[in-house]
Amino acid sequence: MVCSCAQSDPADTASGTPPNIVLFIADDWSYPHAGAYGNTTLRTPAFDALAAGGMLFTNAYCAAPSCAPSRASILTGRYPHQNGVAGNLWSEFPRELVTYTEELERAGYLVGHDQKGWAPGDWRTPGREHNPAGKRYANIREMLEGKEAGQPFCFWFGSSDPHRVYEPNLGVKTGLKPDSVKVPPFLPDLPCVRNDILDYFAEVERFDRHVGLVVELLRERGELENTLIVVTSDNGMPFPRAKANLYDAGSRMPFVVHWPARVPAGTRRDSYVSLAALAPTFLDAAGLAIPREMTHRSLLPQLLDEGYPGFADVIIERERHAQVRADSGSYAMRGLRNDSFLYVRNYYPDRWPAGDPEVVRSVGAYGDVDNSIGKVLILRGVHPPGDETDYYSLAFGKRPAEELYDLSTDPQQLRNVATLPGYADQLGILRERLNGRLTETGDPRTETPQTPFWDTARYPPTYGPATFDADAYLRDYRYGVLRGPTSFTYAGCLE
Repeated sequence: MVCSCAQSDPADTASGTPPNIVLFIADDWSYPHAGAYGNTTLRTPAFDALAAGGMLFTNAYCAAPSCAPSRASILTGRYPHQNGVAGNLWSEFPRELVTYTEELERAGYLVGHDQKGWAPGDWRTPGREHNPAGKRYANIREMLEGKEAGQPFCFWFGSSDPHRVYEPNLGVKTGLKPDSVKVPPFLPDLPCVRNDILDYFAEVERFDRHVGLVVELLRERGELENTLIVVTSDNGMPFPRAKANLYDAGSRMPFVVHWPARVPAGTRRDSYVSLAALAPTFLDAAGLAIPREMTHRSLLPQLLDEGYPGFADVIIERERHAQVRADSGSYAMRGLRNDSFLYVRNYYPDRWPAGDPEVVRSVGAYGDVDNSIGKVLILRGVHPPGDETDYYSLAFGKRPAEELYDLSTDPQQLRNVATLPGYADQLGILRERLNGRLTETGDPRTETPQTPFWDTARYPPTYGPATFDADAYLRDYRYGVLRGPTSFTYAGCLE
């Protein structure tokens, strides 16, 4: 399906000035880890203030739970399966892909990015002059120093937080409390897992502080009123059964939109949003035509009108994440999420979903899961006393061709009901709805499900260790030396 729709009513303010556009994108941050969503363990005052002054979304999903494919879809307004090689991690960004950044630049915007843009992958070989997120600047202040009077700007703030590796015990050292952590039920509730979650939270807090500094700069410069701000993440938290998975922990994103000139303050939306809708939304807000290549529809009508109906479901997918199989092959998945169910299709049920048990090239065994203390303990079979949950199967075990989760009884998506007779009708409905959407958008797997998916890979020579020593990891974690020496060790973590 191709979107040929024109833009909505021009989104200028009373002065007739098109909005500035600022995207804050974290690296590996999951819903609902922000104060605005009710999390009381970590502190996200900047995100919470933007939510109070703007529109908070509760059902925003990345297009793919893998950073480069997700970021490509944000830039292009297309599903990963429509982006060619850019639908894989560590690949290329084809020159022919149309991005909102280029369209805004062509319309006179000053466009730039800071830190992580579209990555990881190769944008130079296809002939691009700079990263698809825009020209690289040291920070937004440097970019704005070169702005002409009255010129609108578009800035991509791409943090590396809360991506691993973490400084062990950072969360505790910054005042976060282990007893306040709600450990997801797909992870063992052990002291060191709580500690690891606190380290993740500490990096979320650092990202939030950076958001606050940029927002304050915009306020000081008198730019905040007419700046369309979006704060979100590229994919979910780097823990087993989260990042690189279609379950909510890997695909459901924090998402807030703040634009004082146009978006009603203190509003909340529960309708479904794909982050791939950002590209047409930004162009629509700027009063520009949406290119036919962008297949997602603009969110602008939803942002400007609280009563405008939203979408009732969302498509999520993934192809190759890291290089974790001997043949560099993908673990292809497609999914459909609505209020009642998550339906997941696995195209290669014979493959290990998190990567081969043997070390290939990425971060060790089951390399689609970032190394962490939780990963090591699950692989070692360490459980809390009396806990019989099969954490290994949840995170690393092979999966059937179809998964179905009843969110009314299983919101954490732990019990696959696809084979139960009572769900046969609903399974068929979701299967056909997903088939229709994928066919409309030209997914090659609808024609040839086992097709290689543009397997071009651009791994750097130094990517990934040759081996992974779990014993050394446990020892280093115990003494807090995973990232440099520290005198602080979290008491009781591995006793």
